[in-house]
Amino acid sequence: MRATVPKAIGAGLAVAVGSYAGQAAQFRRQAGKTTEFVDPAPPGSADFARWMEATCSAPLREGNRVRVLRNGDEIIPGMLEAMSSARETINFCNYIFWKGETARAFAAVLGERAREGVKVNVLLDAYGSAKIERSVIPELERAGVDFSWFRAPHWYKAHQFNNRMHRRVLVVDGRVAFSGGFGVADDWIGDAQGPGRWRDTHLRIEGPAVRDILGAFLENWNEATHRVLNGRHLPELDPFDDGVPVQVARSSPGHGAATAETLMLAAMAGAGQRLWVTTAYFAPRRAVVETLVATAARGVDVRLLVNGSHIDKEVARRAGRRSYATLLEGGVRVFEYERTMMHAKVVVVDDAWANVGTSNWDNRSMALQEEINCSIVDSGVVTELEKHFLDDFESSQEIDLDRWRDRPVTGRAYELAGEALRHSL
Repeated sequence: MRATVPKAIGAGLAVAVGSYAGQAAQFRRQAGKTTEFVDPAPPGSADFARWMEATCSAPLREGNRVRVLRNGDEIIPGMLEAMSSARETINFCNYIFWKGETARAFAAVLGERAREGVKVNVLLDAYGSAKIERSVIPELERAGVDFSWFRAPHWYKAHQFNNRMHRRVLVVDGRVAFSGGFGVADDWIGDAQGPGRWRDTHLRIEGPAVRDILGAFLENWNEATHRVLNGRHLPELDPFDDGVPVQVARSSPGHGAATAETLMLAAMAGAGQRLWVTTAYFAPRRAVVETLVATAARGVDVRLLVNGSHIDKEVARRAGRRSYATLLEGGVRVFEYERTMMHAKVVVVDDAWANVGTSNWDNRSMALQEEINCSIVDSGVVTELEKHFLDDFESSQEIDLDRWRDRPVTGRAYELAGEALRHSL
């Protein structure tokens, strides 16, 4: 028996290394492969909605109320209030649940509702939430919360360890849903007023699209627990007369084409006047970079807002910077956010279509992780997000092409080193 354990561990490590190497090789083979969109439809149009339904398995749901939540001052109270009001069910999953005040506040409300008879299910990514305060889990379970890890490390599942659940979903009573970039940690407290207080965007949604957001949770919950939820978790949802269309696209590395990347490529192909992108991490395949340039070449106002010096993963920033020369020479405007860590994942196209989700513009989000993206067709939401963009541009440094060409050799070396890891960033 003693000899068997090391052999099993060694076999698991070999599988993990082989899987990682295979993913790296596949990334390099496909880095320049493009997707051709024949007669691309403008995002926000009926044709684009039908394309999303067919290609991304994202049904068009009419009649949803959508509220944009900006930064922790709006996100944290909004989610805590919704959970406190739960009468039947709370289904919650997140990539990040770390130590601190915010985690304790969430755990307290989840536990309190479970003690009051609400069915509470909590699913956390085993890698992303590794920094959780371990006493939280038994406290939740004693309160009656049904808790599970997503893909906890096991040698026989080593091939899956690089494929994480990056989704953030909260659904209360099957009727109110939250999703976006927020993670349960003290970094999100406040209003992005400075370093250590992250900038993020989240959504609060009511209406028929809530069921599709819940579906993302159910998908990962089923894998982790082998249990299927039904009944009171899935109430009838009527559209609101004053609601707006929403489409929810779920992306998973185990389900064929990477929906997150396909959706962004289609948005670029169909953009007519404007394509503004905010992302925490930018290090996509070469084909995505080339598509951004091709979009700008059509006369579209293409702007990319990424992290500056406050990024939490400098290697990801360096890898993304290797694409700057190509982007700038192609007419794409690049802004580095310098107020604090930028964690939002937002895309605005033209005047009536926006996407808020969990996907970054890197290979990890576009090919390796479980993600969820909410596309909204509404000029009011777009106008609000436009104001956020303009404010964020003011807190950013725009990259100048001539100055970029004169950057130090050491910077170029860091970018080259980051390039070697681009497939897994």
